Amino acid sequence: MTATQARRRVRIGVLSTEHMHAASYIRLLAKMPGVELIGVWDADPEHAGAAAKLAGTRALPTPEDLLSMVDGVVITSTNVDHRELTERAAAAGADVLCDKPLAITVADAKAIVEACDRAGVRLMTAFPMRFSPVIRSLESSVRSGSLGSVVCLEGVNSSRMPNNLAPWFVDPARSGGGALMDHVVHLADLYRWILRDEVVEVYAVANRILHERFDRVETGGLVMLRFAGGVFATIDCSWSKPRSYPTWGGLSIDAIGTAGVIRADAFRQRLAVYGGPGAGVAWPSWGPDEDQGTLDEFVAAVSQRRPPAVSGVDGLRAVEIVAAAYRSIETGAPVKLAT
Repeated sequence: MTATQARRRVRIGVLSTEHMHAASYIRLLAKMPGVELIGVWDADPEHAGAAAKLAGTRALPTPEDLLSMVDGVVITSTNVDHRELTERAAAAGADVLCDKPLAITVADAKAIVEACDRAGVRLMTAFPMRFSPVIRSLESSVRSGSLGSVVCLEGVNSSRMPNNLAPWFVDPARSGGGALMDHVVHLADLYRWILRDEVVEVYAVANRILHERFDRVETGGLVMLRFAGGVFATIDCSWSKPRSYPTWGGLSIDAIGTAGVIRADAFRQRLAVYGGPGAGVAWPSWGPDEDQGTLDEFVAAVSQRRPPAVSGVDGLRAVEIVAAAYRSIETGAPVKLAT
C-alpha cells in the first residue's frame, strides 16, 4: 500500500435502514476516524433521508448511485434482500459487510459467497459478538487449555420481540423465520469460532407460545448441536423478554470442561438507571461497543486489502445450521450436516 492509499479515507455507504442495527452502524460510521460516510440508500426515501440527516450525510436515490462512490458498503436490509443487495455491490466492486443472517436460505447464502468470490471483493458477515471482550476472554481460555477438554457449551440468546421496531421480523417471507433465525446464528458462529470445529448434527424444537397472535413464526426454541470433535452444545433462543424489560435482551455462554466451568455474560457490564423515560428501570451498557469492533475490522480489511476476521463462509455455515434446525423441527429428528 502506498503512502497516499494509507492516508485516503475509506469511503463507506449504507444500503437500507430496515434493520434496527442500521441506526447504530450509521451513527458510528459518521464519527469514525479514517472513514468517509458517503451516504445512505433505502427503498423508502423518507427513511433514508431521516437516517442521513441524523448522521450529517446524504440520502442517495438508488443503490447504484451509492455504489459508484464507495470502497465498501454495510447492508442492513430485511434478511430476504441480503442476496440482491450483496450481488449488486459485488458487481460494482464494493466490499461488503452484510448483517446477519447472511441469507434466509442456504442456496442464497452460497450465492452471496460465490458472487463476492467471482468479483474479487471482500465479504464479511456482521457477527458483533466476536468482538465482545467477555466472549473473546472465554475463547482465549478455551484455546489456552485452562478448561481442560471442553465437553459442552450452553448458550442463551434471548430478547424482546423486535416487531415494534421492525415489523418485517414477523413476516417469514422477509425474515426467513422467527426467534431461531434471529438468534441462533450468533451462538452457532461463536461456538464454531471458540472450538475451531464444525457442527455435524442438529436437533431442534420450537413453539409459538409467546406472543401467540404472531403465529406465522416461532417465538422460542431450543437447538442442540453435536460437533465433529465430540463436543455438544445447546442454544436457548427466544423472544421472551417483555416490553418492560430493562434492556433489549442478552447473550451468555457457559463453557464446561474437564478442568472447570466458565460463564461469559456478554451484557453484564451495565448500569441500573431508575426513573427517567417511562419511569421504569433501564440497564444501559457501558464499555467497548461490539458494533464498533465490527466496523473497525471491516474498515481495516477494506483499507489494508486483506480478508476480514469474520468471513462470508462463517455466515454461510451459520445459515446451514439454522436450516438444519428448521428441518429437524419439521421432521422431529436430528439432521446431519456434511463436514
